[in-house]
Amino acid sequence: MGARENILARIRKAQGRAGAAPTEAEMAAVREAIARHEVGPQPPFAHAPDRLAQFAKECDRTGTTLATVASERDVPAEVARYLAANGLERSLAGWGAFAGLDWAGAGIAFHNRPAAADDRTGLTGCFCAIAETGTVLLLSSPAAPKVTALLPETHVCVVRKERLLDTMEDSFALLRREVGDPPRAVFYVSGPSRTADIEQTIVIGAHGPYRVHVILI
Repeated sequence: MGARENILARIRKAQGRAGAAPTEAEMAAVREAIARHEVGPQPPFAHAPDRLAQFAKECDRTGTTLATVASERDVPAEVARYLAANGLERSLAGWGAFAGLDWAGAGIAFHNRPAAADDRTGLTGCFCAIAETGTVLLLSSPAAPKVTALLPETHVCVVRKERLLDTMEDSFALLRREVGDPPRAVFYVSGPSRTADIEQTIVIGAHGPYRVHVILI
């Protein structure tokens, strides 16, 4: 018996279960439980009366800046305002879904391609957003390269209000309903990249963007 099997056998013995391996009945019960997608305990604010206010509150807590625009046509102007306010160059790499907007009119050079090493700002959409934690969920695909969200120092993410959900569990359910099997990369972004691994000192931009800006339509 290998080390792994030995550890699992000891756990089973401590639980009063016979044998060193799960029975088929036990495995069937596990599969049934997984298929039910049960939702565990949730905090009181998980279903806030004002979903948008909860999302804004959590964005502020995690260091994400948030702006609201009336339509997709207003996105370039808001991006231009944000770049100017932060002293950033008026150039970005972005998903093709936004290539048809009037970037030239906003004075921005829009590059319809995955972000490269010298791109300072990346513009993406998202699959949905989560009010409970101020999070955006992105799914990778050829049309939605994840590098555009992860490589540049600044990540600008466009969120549609109708795709704002209450909880993580809601995002799991929406993913199962609309996509089925998830793509190779599914990632949740909750504010700028940070770590406190070294002497419990917060470092921003440790393994991702220094800034995250959400534009809510």
